[in-house]
Amino acid sequence: MTYIALEEAFAIPELASRQPASEMRIRVTDTYARMCAARLVDFEEHRLPEMDAHGIDIQVLSLTVPGIQADTDTGAAVGNAVFANDFLAEVVGRRPDRFLGFAALPMQDPDAAVAELRRSVERLGFRGALVNDHTQGRYLDDPAYEEFWSALEELGVPLYLHPGSLPTQEWDVLRGRPEMYGASWSWQAETGGHAMRLVYSGVFDRHPDATLILGHLGEFLPFQRSRLDSRYRTLEVEKPLERMPSEYIGSNILLTTSGVLAPEAVEAAVLTVGADAVMFSIDYPYEETAAAVASVENARLSAEDKEKIAHLNARRVLGI
Repeated sequence: MTYIALEEAFAIPELASRQPASEMRIRVTDTYARMCAARLVDFEEHRLPEMDAHGIDIQVLSLTVPGIQADTDTGAAVGNAVFANDFLAEVVGRRPDRFLGFAALPMQDPDAAVAELRRSVERLGFRGALVNDHTQGRYLDDPAYEEFWSALEELGVPLYLHPGSLPTQEWDVLRGRPEMYGASWSWQAETGGHAMRLVYSGVFDRHPDATLILGHLGEFLPFQRSRLDSRYRTLEVEKPLERMPSEYIGSNILLTTSGVLAPEAVEAAVLTVGADAVMFSIDYPYEETAAAVASVENARLSAEDKEKIAHLNARRVLGI
């Protein structure tokens, strides 16, 4: 079976030197850190052989966390986004048969973000954009981003909302428990919460053709769909949504399997949102390609549904 993987990270050492230093809050082993560092900057020695070994036809590449969201200076963010996207365009240009790209965007300046999105899609051939959660505490339901959502609709490309922006505040629940910070728990809760801000603010009512992609099987949200609806029915809201909250998950909001390596979890996602709303991802190099593929191969799903997850849905959503 052929696979297209949507959440696959890369790094640019030169970019890191242009940005403010970021505290590494996730505590990992030295061995794991060295492995990730070597593979993030590589495209030929490690990445392609691993893709070949496990049937990955295409990786859609995106700048690793915290990306452009790390920039505190707006002008620097704009320049760094252009720098990162031009770098990625060169990588994709060398192997367009194996790599595609998601744009990094300077959300610090909404107008510049729109301009860079258009340039990246129309001139560089990227298939959408990836943003690492909030930008300096500013979320994408901010009215300043209305033109951005309109541009996504007009261009017909998705936005991948990924965790990993630098925190602007401390959660008391994390105090003294560093194990909970990051991909093990807090990032899912934060990014899922960001997605719900978009739903409740009516972004998808105003922009019904906009597509948001969430990794990690939807950052907890698919498995809360019934509760979202039951609680919404009890709320007094200023402006009611056009649909129940759950109805945006699986239509405007799509999922990938990145970082969730359990076949039963993939099965559950299909049961909750349907096979047309789930796409394959690895979360390379942070997760193992073999385990990601096995999570689909070993799922108790029809061959037709597996093909959709593996590559057909990605071809439709990304226009491949």
